[in-house]
Amino acid sequence: MAEHAGVSKAAVSKVIRNDYGVSEAMRDRVQRAIDELGYRPQAAARALRGRAYTIGVLMQHIGIPFYAEIMTGLVEHLTESGYQAIMIQGGTRDKTEKRALDALTDRQVDGILMIAPLAGRAQLERVAREIPTLVLGRHDRSPAYDSIVDDDRIGSELVMEHLIALGHRRIAHITFQQEHGRPADQMPRIRAETYERVMRDHGFTAEIAVAATSYSEEGGYRGARELLSRSPRPTAIFAGSDEAALGVLAALHEAGLSVPGDVSVAGYDNTRLAAHPHIALTTVNQDGDVMGRTAGRLLLERIEGRSAAAHFSVIPRLVVRRSTASPRSRPADTQ
Repeated sequence: MAEHAGVSKAAVSKVIRNDYGVSEAMRDRVQRAIDELGYRPQAAARALRGRAYTIGVLMQHIGIPFYAEIMTGLVEHLTESGYQAIMIQGGTRDKTEKRALDALTDRQVDGILMIAPLAGRAQLERVAREIPTLVLGRHDRSPAYDSIVDDDRIGSELVMEHLIALGHRRIAHITFQQEHGRPADQMPRIRAETYERVMRDHGFTAEIAVAATSYSEEGGYRGARELLSRSPRPTAIFAGSDEAALGVLAALHEAGLSVPGDVSVAGYDNTRLAAHPHIALTTVNQDGDVMGRTAGRLLLERIEGRSAAAHFSVIPRLVVRRSTASPRSRPADTQ
């Protein structure tokens, strides 16, 4: 930026710090260069001072169990590097997410990991041009930033083929309700589309039943209540996440129905809670720990100067537990 403004780095630093002894002409030249290059003042100051050895992590909510597993993998990878990770919650609104991103930029982080961000591709690319960025959980790619994604088609197929092989026909699905006017999040859309495609491929088109709520425990509860009110009720429910599956289990218990005797339940994510012996949830493992470690490795590579975008896809696997069984049969042994 100093070169673009035609001044020294020391002069740029003085302008950014608003020091005394800087002429108005100099201040105008530096500010014009900042505006033309799209720099934030804090980013310009970071370029002058060097690295902060900090990775910023943006997520919608810090209480999502799968995100905790990603963080564990990230922190473990960074342990020997000297870098630290700081988390910030972006929420579920564009405005709060933008404020969170601005806060990370202002804190002069060296890289940013965005987990399932709401922002559109153009906004993500603007951030990535300023700070090395990795986007996790979005299927759209860009040469401006790295990405990590689970193969949601394969994962959803694994769940559906498992339930159909057990003998289920009335299989329902809980998906994420998209907000009006916002670009569709590809991950829940792919899972829902795969569910419907597999049902059609097996000749069960008339049995397709989808409840659009959210991937939260509350969303799973509301979705299950909606699905159970239909006649005939489903014999199996494929929840779009483990969190939603917990809500499904609560709704089934409230309705006096047994799992899997009356209704089988499958989730997605293979969070630690899914393996609890009193839950024993059949689910899809997309290995959050590996995602976190890979995110750390790719971000450090970007910080060290790699310019070509890297895209990493996790191949999921099905983990079968006691929450799924043949219709009206006893639960299968835990695997």
